[in-house]
Amino acid sequence: MKRLTLATAATLLAAQTAAADTARFQFCWIGANGYTMEGMIEFPETLLDTDIISERQVTGFRIQGYKDGVPVGFWSLDMATPETSWTLSFDTRSLRFPTGGSRSQQTYQEWNANGEVNNCGADGGFGFNGGNWAQDVCINNRWVEESSIDPFTPLRAFPMDVRLNCDPVVPVS
Repeated sequence: MKRLTLATAATLLAAQTAAADTARFQFCWIGANGYTMEGMIEFPETLLDTDIISERQVTGFRIQGYKDGVPVGFWSLDMATPETSWTLSFDTRSLRFPTGGSRSQQTYQEWNANGEVNNCGADGGFGFNGGNWAQDVCINNRWVEESSIDPFTPLRAFPMDVRLNCDPVVPVS
């Protein structure tokens, strides 16, 4: 019985150490016409304050899309396949995803959605694209044009203990 307890303690210590070595941030995106997205990014803590990292350095990632607060799809890094569109740049100093849509300037985001925003998976498929024309989402392999916003709209990340408000602002006029 004592051996099981020591093994359990060692496993818990390893899990705590791994969690302590991981930088984890949350973000929300507010698109047009009631489309929003919440997400989380994880990477080794040693990469904090090092500059731009790419999808190759990300160890955990997930996004959940909404339309008027109702879930419309989900995607996470553990769902990636060799066919998945997966390009990401993240600035570990400013805690933001560079935007504007240029691959050469590391401002292009392709999270389970290609440049045509039409390959995010059928049933429950969801993806995000931050290209040079717009930031927008893909739902069930379909570009949701009405979600599109300016490609240069900032997309910041925040510590997990910060309360985010991802509700779209409804204009009053």
